[in-house]
Amino acid sequence: MNSLVNKRKIINDPVYGFITLPHEIIYDLIEHPFFQRLRRIRQLGLTTMVYPGAYHTRFHHALGAMHLATEAIATLKTKGIQITDEEARGVTIAILLHDIGHGPFSHALENSIVKGTGHETLSLMIMEQLNEQFTGQLTLGISIFKDEYPKKFLHQLISSQLDVDRLDYLTRDSFYTGVSEGVVGVERIIKMLNVKDDNIVVEAKGIYSIEKFLIARHIMYWQVYLHKTVISAEFLLIKALKRAKELAGKGVQLFCTPTLQKFLYNDFSTADFVKEPSLLKDFSSLDDYDILTSIKVWQQHDDFILSKLCSALINRKLYKVELQVEEFDTAYLEKVKKEVKEKFAIDSNDLDYFVFSDSVENRIYNKDKSPILLQYKDGSTKEISETFDLFNVANLVKPVKKHFLCQLR
Repeated sequence: MNSLVNKRKIINDPVYGFITLPHEIIYDLIEHPFFQRLRRIRQLGLTTMVYPGAYHTRFHHALGAMHLATEAIATLKTKGIQITDEEARGVTIAILLHDIGHGPFSHALENSIVKGTGHETLSLMIMEQLNEQFTGQLTLGISIFKDEYPKKFLHQLISSQLDVDRLDYLTRDSFYTGVSEGVVGVERIIKMLNVKDDNIVVEAKGIYSIEKFLIARHIMYWQVYLHKTVISAEFLLIKALKRAKELAGKGVQLFCTPTLQKFLYNDFSTADFVKEPSLLKDFSSLDDYDILTSIKVWQQHDDFILSKLCSALINRKLYKVELQVEEFDTAYLEKVKKEVKEKFAIDSNDLDYFVFSDSVENRIYNKDKSPILLQYKDGSTKEISETFDLFNVANLVKPVKKHFLCQLR
């Protein structure tokens, strides 16, 4: 890297305004091809099928979360919390790279490209490989990311029930989707942060900002992330990739980019990534464009199922979705399956590509995992669901499960 380059760049972010890169290594990490790939990974997968403005990327989100981490550290320092410059740098490195292991279309294809290996595992592997390239400069950041550093509150800033990751994606996703109900008071929440007994706490006067944060999370999950049409589009993508992989397993030649071909015609596990570090470089070449280009071409494939699924996705002829709290009646499911089978004249073994039922579940707040603690003027703390002010929290701690039925028309 050229030492004469000004690495304390100022970036104009549409959500927060001008943000500054706090450390020179942040500039170097952003410039790395592994991180630049995040420009080509959509933050919200196929949510654009419902909210046309949701074209923002993991690159945007990583920068935003890094900015909020910097703001949070500055706030804690003003309250007498001891955070060294090295620790501050470690936190910003950890949050900047926390999503670097996401595959194409983010969560939509979490287990379709590499089965059994989540993006957190891949993120850590990429961080460790970057640490070798940057001669150990990421060691502290990795320790904080893995929650192995003695100051546990630093990890909580980047991964907890109230972390800068969530604060940014709610704010950013709300901005780009236009769903105003997702707006949270980010600045106020950050100003209310403190540390007590090595845990991040929120000053009690910020209680209603936290309530709004939890309610916003609830609304965003069911109105955006788990919207029934988003579910339809993302399952259509998953099914198309599943069919392509099934055909690849039978030796059928499919058009695809060289990188996608490697993952389509092989089944790699976490152990394979450990044994073959070069796989990480291959994975870090995969992005949304590899998938979309292939899907476009597969519309013309001789396999009826693959071409039908891909054509439906490209032309937004998505699954018809029924979403409800109760499980679907068995007799009704069988009736729908029979109708679909007859309509498309398909074999029973392939019916699952055209009609299927499943469920989605979400818990807005898990008090057993890094609970949100309120700190009162006398120094005492209380877990937020135990307070009497927040009448909604009791419902938000319960997991909500909904069943859905998808059928291709």
